[in-house]
Amino acid sequence: MEDPIQLKEEGNKYFQANDYEKALQSYTQAIKLNKDKALQAVLYRNRAACFLKKEEYAKAASDASRAIDINASDIKALYRRSQALEKLGKLDQAFKDAQKCATLEPRNKNFQETLRRLGANIQEKLRIQFSTDSRVQKMFEILLDENSDKEKREKAANNLIVLGREEAGAERIFQNNGVNLLLQLIETKNPELILAAVRTLSGMCTGHKARATAILHYLGIDSICMWMSVDNEEISLAVCNLLQTITDCLLGQGKEEHHGKEEALVLDTKKDLRMITMRLLDMLVSKNVSGQGRDRALNLLNKNIPRKDLKDHDNSRSIFVIDNGLKKILKVVGQIPEMPDCLPLTENTQLTASVLLNKLYDDLRCDPERDNYRLICEEYIKSKIDPQDMDKTLHAVQIVSGVLQGPFDLGNKLLGMKGVMEMMVALCGSEREIDQLVAVEALIHASTKLSRATFIITNGVTLLKEIYKKTKNEKIKIRALVGLCKLGSAGGTDYGLRQFAEGSTEKLAKQCRKWLCNTSIDARTRKWAVEGLSYLTLDADVKDDFVEDEPALKAMFDLAKASDKTILYSVASALVNCTNSYDTKELVPELVQLAKFSKQHVPEEHPKDKKDFVVKRVKRLLKAGVVSALSCMVKADSAILTDQSKELIARVFLALCEDPKDRGTIVAQGGGKALIPLAVEGTDVGKIKASHALAKIAAISNPDIAFPGERVYEVVRPLVSLLNTERDGLQNYEALLGLTNFSGRSDKLRLKIVKEKALPDIENYMFENHDQLRQAATECMCNLVVNKEVQERFVADGNDRLKLVVLLCGEDDEKVQVAAAGALAMLTAAQKKLCWKMTQVTTQWLEILQRLCLHDNMEVQHRGLVIAFNLISCDKELAKKLVESELLEILTYIGKQEDHPKKQHIISVARDCLTKCMDYELIKPLSQA
Repeated sequence: MEDPIQLKEEGNKYFQANDYEKALQSYTQAIKLNKDKALQAVLYRNRAACFLKKEEYAKAASDASRAIDINASDIKALYRRSQALEKLGKLDQAFKDAQKCATLEPRNKNFQETLRRLGANIQEKLRIQFSTDSRVQKMFEILLDENSDKEKREKAANNLIVLGREEAGAERIFQNNGVNLLLQLIETKNPELILAAVRTLSGMCTGHKARATAILHYLGIDSICMWMSVDNEEISLAVCNLLQTITDCLLGQGKEEHHGKEEALVLDTKKDLRMITMRLLDMLVSKNVSGQGRDRALNLLNKNIPRKDLKDHDNSRSIFVIDNGLKKILKVVGQIPEMPDCLPLTENTQLTASVLLNKLYDDLRCDPERDNYRLICEEYIKSKIDPQDMDKTLHAVQIVSGVLQGPFDLGNKLLGMKGVMEMMVALCGSEREIDQLVAVEALIHASTKLSRATFIITNGVTLLKEIYKKTKNEKIKIRALVGLCKLGSAGGTDYGLRQFAEGSTEKLAKQCRKWLCNTSIDARTRKWAVEGLSYLTLDADVKDDFVEDEPALKAMFDLAKASDKTILYSVASALVNCTNSYDTKELVPELVQLAKFSKQHVPEEHPKDKKDFVVKRVKRLLKAGVVSALSCMVKADSAILTDQSKELIARVFLALCEDPKDRGTIVAQGGGKALIPLAVEGTDVGKIKASHALAKIAAISNPDIAFPGERVYEVVRPLVSLLNTERDGLQNYEALLGLTNFSGRSDKLRLKIVKEKALPDIENYMFENHDQLRQAATECMCNLVVNKEVQERFVADGNDRLKLVVLLCGEDDEKVQVAAAGALAMLTAAQKKLCWKMTQVTTQWLEILQRLCLHDNMEVQHRGLVIAFNLISCDKELAKKLVESELLEILTYIGKQEDHPKKQHIISVARDCLTKCMDYELIKPLSQA
């Protein structure tokens, strides 16, 4: 049989007889022989029906699609494809086909029913698909399947972390054996999976004490500390954050939320907290712990052991650590990296340990507690001193050196122990380089206080000079040089340096710069070169040469980005010296003359410390990338970035912002962002300097670019703080300029300025005798009056705000007039009550208004006419007052003028005033007059 129509009829008979196999054969044969498109569509849709009956749904969908390709309105083909797609689980596609069928035959109940069924199925599928349990199960399946696609695993890991941060998600993970599955991910030893698991656990613990406690017990503190000990920075940090989150929950910090029955539980967390503390202390002295792991343990102890608020009398955590772990901390500070038995350390480990010693000592409440601390230290140091074993003795000196970098007063007492100072001086004369290295460092740290420095100057300067001249070891040579620099500084004289260098500080500085640029020398030694420069740059010739040495500057900036406490302070000190941003006492001319008369020495300013040279140095620093370096320094951990370092950085930023042309560069390199935390935290002087630098940037920069997003609102408070009358006039002025700029941007910013209680200060400066301050304050108020809350304050009874603005409109200073008239124009336009109030606050109001309307400055004149229009529009009676005055003649004179492009806005307002008066029938048109 070769007729496609006959084969089709035969296939139909087989189909009606439920013989789907033979029907398929007939339809297939017909398809091969047929050349008519319309028939071909029928054959495909019929064969699709056979495949549906045979439950071969993919083939059914394919044949139906072929029929639809020929005839897009083939309703049977559409319906059959919909049925096939539904069976294949592609409900959304099936729904679309059913929708088309219902559109073609809207009264077909079968199609309507199919649509309802598919809609319900899709909703149910979505519910199941997006239900938390299903998501959790799916994610773990992907993550634990080694054959999963990498992209899928990454997506699953990120989704799991997000889910762990949601309360519902965290609880579902916890209830569905999730902690065990996360543990399995950690045991895969795949860094990405470990990170995902640890971060998910952190999210699950956040703000939930019961769950955090359960997870701590399930994982075990030993396992957590072991993971934190690994030599992988990302993993070590993530585990540290997990342990911090758990600790926060146990201490009752973080989110104060109750979950279910948890508020009925009384969880005794003291035991768990002590267990965590003991394991962290054990980590400090374990050789199996990486340097990064040791740093994490020290950071956790630094953050969680000392009291946050000294008003809290409970310092039991510090007492516990001193009794059980002080010797372990001392062992860390006593490590000598150059010796073979040294524990794994990073650049910051020993310094962080010294910070912890200092915080613990500061947390003690009484002398007996401090005496106990001192006795433990003395006992431990004595146990290390052995005349027969020089290595043990070296550790004792290194411990004293470490304590001197922490609680200095205690370090001074330890220096007073029998033989300690003599031992340090003796080690300087040793033949062993390691002895010299440790001893020189200890002498440097001991020389900070004058009382001890006197002893060292007497006994150690000669030794340091000899060491510098004779040693070939660069590490020792550079430390000896810094020791001499520091001894001179500690004695309030350049005694050690002058004796040694005979005035040639440039040679020493040049040597320091060479060490600094020598990348073959280890970073720790190069940092000493920076410390040397921080003293040497007090010399004007040295600072000038230094900023010209671009490789040395860049080398210093690179070291600064490593964020070490000592280097941060040294870099900041050197930059303060180079920018001359330190405080200087102004010499009173009369006293200078008196000193000269009495033949006393009068210090004179070095030529290279004059403004022109300072400006050149600032430009060189900016070109070398100083702003990026300072921005990195600001991001350092609070244990490393001290308040003193913050103040120095703020001083440098202020010096860099001096030239308005440089401020765009500073903003582009992240200076605006870096200044905000400096203006909020640190010493009082540092906060003022940082706020002033922010004011300089805010005064001339587009706030949307300088402080994008929500950051701009953080800048308002530092600017408002500069309005304090204790600040100097320049700080007041530039703060007002910054606030003026901000208040012109958005109402949200205006409201923020009002909430920071800046209005009273701004009003005070509007009374100021100083022209620029009065002008800046008036301009700021001009922008602020757009805000409704500010307008309400002008409307309120019992204040002279409006009177002040009206009187300022009568000032001789044009800039003040422009601002005041602008404020008055906006106020009278926004609040009708202020129109009447203006006529009552002063008898001079009409005279001032007339002067504004006749002003030579077109900007002032325009604002005056707008005020007049607002008053006329407010009320007929008020308009009548103005018409009866000379103002009518002024308005008529201006209104009659010929149209002129430059003056048109003024002429138009005057005509609007006259038109309004005609509407009131107070005046008649010229033709009727």
